This record gives sequence, C-alpha cells and structure tokens, in this order.
Amino acid sequence: GQGLVQGQGLGQGLGQGLVQGLVQEQELEQGLEQGLGQGLVYQLFTERLSKLEEAEGSFDDFTRSYMSYGVQRQANNSLMFREWAPGAQALFLTGDFNDWNSTSHPYTKKEYGKWELYLPPKRNKAPAIEHETKLKLVVLTSEGEELFRISPWAKYCHKHVDSNTYDWIHWDPIRPFLHQHTRPKRPRSLRIYEAHVGIASPAEEIATYTNFTLNVLPKIKDLGYNCVQLMAIMEHAYYGSFGYQVTNFFAASSRFGTPEDLKRLVDTAHSLGITVLLDVVHSHASSNTADGLNKFDGTDSCFFHSGPRGHHLQWGSRLFNYQSWEVLRFLLSNLRWWMEEYRFDGFRFDGVSSMLYHHHGIAMSFSGGYSEYFGMQVDEDSIIHLMLSNHILHTLYPDCITIAENGGLGFDYRLNMAVPDKWIQILKELKDEEWDMGNIIYTLTNRRKGEGSIGYAESHDQALVGDKSLAFWLMDKEMYTNMSSLIPMTPVIDRGIQLHKMIRLLMLHRLWGIGSLAFMGNEFGHPDWLDFPRKGNGESYQYARRQYNLLDPDNNLRYTQLYAFDRDMNLTEDKYGWLASQKKDKVIVFERANVMFVFNFHPSNSYSDYRIAAGPNGKYRIKLDSDAEQYGGHGRLDTDTEFFTVQEPFKGVNDQWQPHSMKVGYRVGYSTAGWVGYRVGYSTAGWVGYRVGYSTAGWIGYSTLGWVGYSTVGWV
Repeated sequence: GQGLVQGQGLGQGLGQGLVQGLVQEQELEQGLEQGLGQGLVYQLFTERLSKLEEAEGSFDDFTRSYMSYGVQRQANNSLMFREWAPGAQALFLTGDFNDWNSTSHPYTKKEYGKWELYLPPKRNKAPAIEHETKLKLVVLTSEGEELFRISPWAKYCHKHVDSNTYDWIHWDPIRPFLHQHTRPKRPRSLRIYEAHVGIASPAEEIATYTNFTLNVLPKIKDLGYNCVQLMAIMEHAYYGSFGYQVTNFFAASSRFGTPEDLKRLVDTAHSLGITVLLDVVHSHASSNTADGLNKFDGTDSCFFHSGPRGHHLQWGSRLFNYQSWEVLRFLLSNLRWWMEEYRFDGFRFDGVSSMLYHHHGIAMSFSGGYSEYFGMQVDEDSIIHLMLSNHILHTLYPDCITIAENGGLGFDYRLNMAVPDKWIQILKELKDEEWDMGNIIYTLTNRRKGEGSIGYAESHDQALVGDKSLAFWLMDKEMYTNMSSLIPMTPVIDRGIQLHKMIRLLMLHRLWGIGSLAFMGNEFGHPDWLDFPRKGNGESYQYARRQYNLLDPDNNLRYTQLYAFDRDMNLTEDKYGWLASQKKDKVIVFERANVMFVFNFHPSNSYSDYRIAAGPNGKYRIKLDSDAEQYGGHGRLDTDTEFFTVQEPFKGVNDQWQPHSMKVGYRVGYSTAGWVGYRVGYSTAGWVGYRVGYSTAGWIGYSTLGWVGYSTVGWV
C-alpha cells in the first residue's frame, strides 16, 4: 500500500503537527474524520519527548543507556552490572569466573524493576571478569523457578558447542578496534548494494566479515555503488530467518566473526567512500527464551505486550510494548549503539508496516483511501516510537539515513515495493508485445509529491526460495547451459540479457525516486534463488551463497557482460547525476540532468531516423549503450556518431533504435536559441503542445491546427 504519511520536515525538527505532514491539505478532512484528530499523534510525541528529557536530563543521555546497562568497566577496572527485570524475585550472575555457582553473586534490587551488581577489581587490579568469559544471568521467578538468561545488553554471543542455543560472552578486548576513517559525506543520490555477509562467497559455507571486507567491498566500489545495506547483523539464533528473528539486539552476529571484524568492515567501507546502513529490526523479536528476550524476567511481558497483543501470529515472534519507558530506553539506545560503536551511517527499518497497525497488515488490502490508514486500528505507541527514533537520529546525526517501506514519520526514503511486484507480474503474465508502457510509467512514478523513495527491480525478497530473480524469470533453466560467450546466444538468452540491462537501468535511477537498490549478485544475473540450510534441504549451503566465481574471465560466461553494464551504468549516473512514451512503438524517453535516456522495449522492431523531443539545442553523443558488445549486445551502433538537434515540428520520434535496447546520451553543445521539446500533455487528438522556442510573448505551441500560442489560460 501507499505510505501512511508524507512526513515533511520531521527529520528537520518536527515543526508541524503530524497529520499536517501526513496528508495533502485537501485530504486532511477525510483522514481526520476517521479518528486521529489534527495533531493528536504529534501532541503525544511532544509530550513523550518532554517527559523523557525531564526525567533523564536529555534524550542524548537517555539513548546512551548502553553505557550504564549490561556490563560496564569503570576507570579502576571495577565492573558495574545493571539490568531491568521487573518480574524477577531475585537476580544472580554466574559463569566461568565462579565455576557456574548460581547464587554466589546476587544483584541488589533497585527502584523501577532495576537490579545492580558491583564487582571490585582483583588484587592485581585486573577486572574480576576477563575478556571472553562465558556468563549467564540467573532469574528467580515468583514461582521459585531458576531461569538461565542472557543479558539483553550483551555485546557478544556465541553458539554453544553442544546445542543450538547461544552463550553470553563478555566482550572487553584489551586493544579494541579504533576507527581510522570518518564517515563519508551523505550521497546526493543513493545507490544501495543490499548484502548478506554470510552468503557473500561461492563456497558452500557461512562467509565472514573478513571475507566481505577483502573480497566484496572492492566489488561494490568497482560497481559504482555508494552505499551498502547489511542484512542479518543483529544476532539471531536461527540462520534461516535471514536475520529477522533477532535474539540479541546489541550483539553483532558471531557466526560471521568478532565485533572487531565488523568494525573493520565498516571502517574499510568508509575508506572507500561507501556509506553503510544496518538492517535494523525493532518491529518484533524472536520468541526464544534461553537466548532471546522472551520471558526474560519469567513473565509474559517485560519487553513485550502480555497476552495476544504481544504475539505476531504469522511470524511466531514477540511484539514490543512501545509505551514502556524501559523498552524505549532499550530500543533507542540500540540505535545509538550501532551508530557510535560501529559507526553505521543509518538504518533500513524492517517491518514498519506491521508496526503501524494493531492488525499488522494481516489479511488486509490497502487501496489508498485514508480511512485505511487512520482510525482505531492505528498503533499510536508504535508511531510515536518511530517518530522518536527519527527525531533523535536526525538531531544527533544530521547526515543519518533512514529508510522504511512506509513514508513519513521522519524517514528519509520509502522503498517503492510496488515496482518489483509489477515487473514480476509483467514477466509472468504478459507477452513482450503486450507490455503497456503507460502502465509501467504509472507504477514507477506513483509516489507522493516530495516523498523520497528508493526504486528497485528486485531485492532479497524476490531471491528467496519459491520465487525467482529477474534474470531467472527472463532466462530460466537456459542460464545453466547457454551463458557461455563462446557459443552464439540463443533467442532466450539474447532477450533475457537485453531486458535485464534495460529494466535495471530504467529502475535504478532517479526519475522514479532519489535512490536505487540492488540485491547482491543480481547485478550480474545470479542464476539461483536463496535457500538457507534447513531440514527440508538436508542442511545444505548450496543455495545459501553468491557465486561471484561466475565472473572469473577464464569461465567465458556472459555474467561478466551484465556485471560490466551495471558498473558502467552506475559510474555514468555518478558523473552526470541524471519523459515521454510512445505506446505502440514501446519506446520510453526521458531526460535527466542533460542526459537523454531512450528505451526500446519492442520485442522485434528496430527504428531508424526515429525522432525524439530533445532538451537544449546542441549535439548529443552515446555514452552508454546496452546493445554494445562488451555488455552482451550486438554492437549495431557507432558510439562515435554525433546527433544534432533540429528545430522543426515534432511528430514522431532521430536515430536507430534496436529491439530490446537502450541508449544514454549526453548533451555536448548548447545554443541560446531555446529549447526543443514537447509539452507534457496529451489528448485523443494527439499531442497538445510542442514548444520550440521562447519569446517575450510566451511559449510558441503546436497543435493539429498548426502553430498557435500560449496564453495565461493555457494551451490553445
């Protein structure tokens, strides 16, 4: 569905009532009648923020609670332990340091459900608990039951050798990693490489942070992406959850390496000018008890709502109580932790649609009417939490980037999730000659005015087992047998390669938004879906990897051509910074930042002497051609050819355009004679206006009646 809100200005200070930033002015009345009332949520937000600052001193201090909770080493090497466990009757610390005595080190109960334990340094002045010591909390419940738990603030956890549960490892290295490089400047247009560290290798195993640093970051840089979005970083006991069933919110996943390894990855990315986003999961949590937050203090609530409201029926996970003061402390401090300790540059918030409504979107279909987005079904506590998150992040880190699948609430960008679904629908259901260019353009441009959005043809969602990647929809099983560059292309491979390039270029640039995204491997048409090890596949890693080895030049595979095109596409956009449709011809033309894009989606027709409306007078050269041989095309155009604008009535559309091909040209010269182009207006009689020049009298127009003019009333 469409974003809940537009969210103008929330990240710049939240100066307006929320609803005033939610909907267009002419649509306010309908939304308000459905229940929220003008400014109500914004009022609740400001009240929550004021109370927070009054009680804690400032939201800066409040969101640094990771420096006072969990385990904290003091200047004299003493250790202070602090937890929040309101339902516990008693709390103890146990581990290797006391031979797992479950009662020898009790916490002292404080107010508001907090517990504290102080351990002085040893006689040699070393900390009482050494680096990498295994620890557990012992919670005594009201029923007298002893529960072994991991601290919610644990900074490192590791899978137990003899079971599937995780151990809490005290992480306090003598020589912690020190970041050497500052954060890069926020990109003017995001080109995001969505990545999962564990699958970032051709080997049938779990890859590491170090592998990603040494082997994948250079590829991301070479490809021209300026941002990497890392999935599955927050610790999760179940690998197959793709990182979305988080057990330990402050711990970087140990299956990929140590916290220092991840810090080195982020620092290396920064040295390459690449910003790094974290896939953050605050919409729900794993239902694990032994190594997760569930029933941490022995009760059904603690961090979550009790009863049915605290359980997500489809995901089998727990739902946070965002109204709780201590839950806000935990989650907001979690954002600060990743920004400060690991130097991430921002976040992609997962599952926001589920957070916004009490029904979590289950069995709901959104048509766009505001009655669907406002009313009693809205979870105000969740909305306020998201507003607080964005307000704090953008106040403390002005260049911080926040993304979600819904717009507004202070998020910088909305993921345009309808677009990949549209491409899947087209490729599944329509023949090439049935493609509707107008419908494609409508889907690509369907976003609220002023709303930042991320356009993409496919993400990790389309790569999962049971679905197909874009390349696999186009070429299917022939990808396994006919991708050699030493043999002629079959019709299926030819069509697939050409359309793959065109769709990705059409999608990955800024006419449809102000950012783009690509999932790892899809830039070169990775042939397989993703299937994590599980009982159903014999715990196999065969499909839990990315086969970058397909890019080895010695393999002589056409994947290298797709990779080369993706690289040059991004580099061209980076240099030039980047609108019309001929339905019958299946041609899409648009202009961006003095760069002309021409797409011929027709399955069979080539066009010569095809005239298009141009921008400023001058000459154009081809800068990027999907039909070039180095990208797996047929090389039918001379890229040294210069194309000149001509001032004459526009009726058709200069050049030769091959079927399933696309050209990107840039303007070389400019004259003061004026603009050559068509006015964006269309009627059943044909094009309404065509502007060829500008005079003090106004725009000169063209209609089927001949040359006319423009008045304040409009086109004649």
